[in-house]
Amino acid sequence: MMQSKAPLWEALVRHKNFPAAQLHIPGHRAGEAIPAEFLQTVGKDIFQIDLTEIPSLDDLHNPVAAIAKALQLTAELFQAEQSFWLVNGTSCGLMALILACCNSGDEIILPRNAHRSVASGLILSGAVPVYYQPQMLEPFGCLAGPPVEQIKNLLREHPKAKAVLAVHPTYYGILGDLTTLAEVCHQAGVPLLVDEAHGSHLRFHQSLPPAALSCGADATVQSLHKTGGSLTQSSLLHVQGGRIDRGRLADALRMVQSTSPSYLLMASLDLARKQLALQGEQLLTKAINLAHWCRDKLSLLPGVEVLGQEHLGVDGAKYLDTTRLTFSLAQLGLTGYQTADILYAQYGVAVEMADYASVVAVISLGTTPEDCERLVQALRELAMTQHKPPLTFPQALQLPPPVTLLSPREAWQRTSRSIPLEKSRGRIAGETVAVYPPGIPVICPGEEITPAVLHYLLEVREQGIKVQGAGDCSLRQLRVLE
Repeated sequence: MMQSKAPLWEALVRHKNFPAAQLHIPGHRAGEAIPAEFLQTVGKDIFQIDLTEIPSLDDLHNPVAAIAKALQLTAELFQAEQSFWLVNGTSCGLMALILACCNSGDEIILPRNAHRSVASGLILSGAVPVYYQPQMLEPFGCLAGPPVEQIKNLLREHPKAKAVLAVHPTYYGILGDLTTLAEVCHQAGVPLLVDEAHGSHLRFHQSLPPAALSCGADATVQSLHKTGGSLTQSSLLHVQGGRIDRGRLADALRMVQSTSPSYLLMASLDLARKQLALQGEQLLTKAINLAHWCRDKLSLLPGVEVLGQEHLGVDGAKYLDTTRLTFSLAQLGLTGYQTADILYAQYGVAVEMADYASVVAVISLGTTPEDCERLVQALRELAMTQHKPPLTFPQALQLPPPVTLLSPREAWQRTSRSIPLEKSRGRIAGETVAVYPPGIPVICPGEEITPAVLHYLLEVREQGIKVQGAGDCSLRQLRVLE
């Protein structure tokens, strides 16, 4: 098929130009009933293609026409045997893969710092997690990708595990040896599932690290909106080989996806795929050159450390996506949170993410030279004006393996209440508490709050370090199971 085609988009344009009486949802009727403030800002045209499953526009959950053709083009471009469009983000794709591979009580090997949607997949499926712990890269406090040797050992210890999940690349642009990991998984007879949310762009430029499918992954989920040019919340799921039941996967997707998929999101997937096919290498060359320019400039600034190839080398850190700029001003006495706040409030520079140690900036298909110049100039001024003592990072998280008393599903089904953190020793956690950096949960629902865990959480609270997942981020209270 021709990658210059965009079958769904073309069908939407044809319908827009067809004077039909629109007696169907959505209720705004091609923009006629959209609130005035909305129309004044964005105009009316876009709402004329916010449509539903009328005969000429096909059906995402039973594609036979325009969407089916667009999905075939997607699979061809990404070199998959089958591709799916996701309108509920990569989150729903990860949940669907777990549902497709695991029944209640089945084990699945996954990273301790997996995305929160993975926890949702465990609750929905009843699967039991077997965690591996990625290594941390100093001085940035960020985690590497999947450690092959650790996972190989877990597969030996858990021969009935149904799948392995890996992140490739990480939020910080770090990638492990996925080719070797795929071989290890397949030798053990299990599929390798990949959270490739931040890697939809990888296969479109030869200087970037290898994409998951080219490494032998059985399935991968990509947030095309993050790095591929589609609208927020639109993603892709690709499958190859016979280790995953595709009928069961399709059924799982119907469970976790909206029955009213947005045609705006789907059209953006169609057109973003076309743009990557025709201009991807050109757009990425520009982005990579800008990223190299930024990296070179920032590396010259005193007190500014930039994550580079020289910081890699541990198991799980073989490659670096150079379009991700991870930098730290810890030597200037600024946390990542403080740096991001200053960049936005004082310099009008909005970055992707910050944690206690680092800041992440994304150089994307649409990044301009002016964007990069503003970032470099802002950091140059900070390097000249900030003279605080260097930060002392909290001691790296070194806890014994978690004591799991209940599966995530069992924990979810139990009632819970909040109690003072000091009184939580020996109780079963009812929520996740993850400390950043490095982003690994200290405790997850269904796990015992051991003396070591309690001591660490008290230290975190004392130092004022930010946590995620907890209902009370100050850690005065902790939710435990009844």
